[in-house]
Amino acid sequence: MNLPIPITYPPMEAKLVSTLPDGPEWQYEPKFDGFRCLAFRSGAEVDLRSKSGQPFNRYFPEVVVELEKLSAPRFVLDGELVIPEEGGLSFDQLLMRIHPAKSRVEKLSREHPALFIVFDLLVDDKGESLVTCPLSDRREALETFFARYVPADSLLRLAPVATQRRDADEWLRSLGTGLDGIMAKRRDLAYRSGERTGMQKFKRMRTADCVVGGFRYGAKEPLVGSLLLGLFDGEGLLHHVGFTSNIKGDDKPALTKKLERLVEAPGFTGNRPGGPSRWSTERSGEWQPLSPKLVAEVQYDHFSGGRFRHGTKFLRWRPEKSPQQCTMEQVSQEAGTTLDLVAAA
Repeated sequence: MNLPIPITYPPMEAKLVSTLPDGPEWQYEPKFDGFRCLAFRSGAEVDLRSKSGQPFNRYFPEVVVELEKLSAPRFVLDGELVIPEEGGLSFDQLLMRIHPAKSRVEKLSREHPALFIVFDLLVDDKGESLVTCPLSDRREALETFFARYVPADSLLRLAPVATQRRDADEWLRSLGTGLDGIMAKRRDLAYRSGERTGMQKFKRMRTADCVVGGFRYGAKEPLVGSLLLGLFDGEGLLHHVGFTSNIKGDDKPALTKKLERLVEAPGFTGNRPGGPSRWSTERSGEWQPLSPKLVAEVQYDHFSGGRFRHGTKFLRWRPEKSPQQCTMEQVSQEAGTTLDLVAAA
């Protein structure tokens, strides 16, 4: 491609922090639950690349078409690929796109088209690199680019931005579990490819009390490796919603014996744990169902699609808590989502 940066260009990364920074040098954006992507355009050629530099074109053909429609002859955009579903964002739909069958990908792209939410412009429509410019200038250039080239009905969307910490705090307050986190970026710095020095990621941690509906043995020894977590719905069905595996080694022998005494089918009466997949880190899909008697408090950062998006952190046992009190209401999303913020932008 005839561009000043190569398609192997590493995107800027973020440092995970426990508190949001404050000051006039910072700007804030919602954190989107998707795939990071750099989009390259040079003449008729479009190339989508993942954060690790892997090609994305075959998995998101509808986004490639949208980029080809733009009259801008060249550019490089930095953003996030997301798939809307039922008013929110579905990471499961994104995972299903990484499929070897072209026909399957094309079917999914028609039924659940992806959006490309753009938050940075690295090369402008004249083919000039902007990576040495401060973020404040790049953001202004990005807004001009959208106003000039991107129609309102495009699958490309402009990421919302705030320059006041109170606005970011309001996003956290109003969107609740519908928001994956906040990205804080230095407005006075150039684009720091592959570095974590100019961008910070804040994820508000939450807790939930869950029923332990099953467990898996570890891969190397007959001791518990992970606890399978469940929550009751309004009809009294216990759904599998995730797992936790940060169990202290010294605690595993006694805990394994305790769990084995509680083995009893079915474990989960609603959604049940699936077997291993190409995304799973479990060596075995086998699991042991438990009588729903144990309650564990866990820490998590995001809940979507009926489960915890990442592995949770075990905090403590809650023997005083009734399993029937462990309901989906603890993790239910508020009405707002990050899509509302994108629409406003």
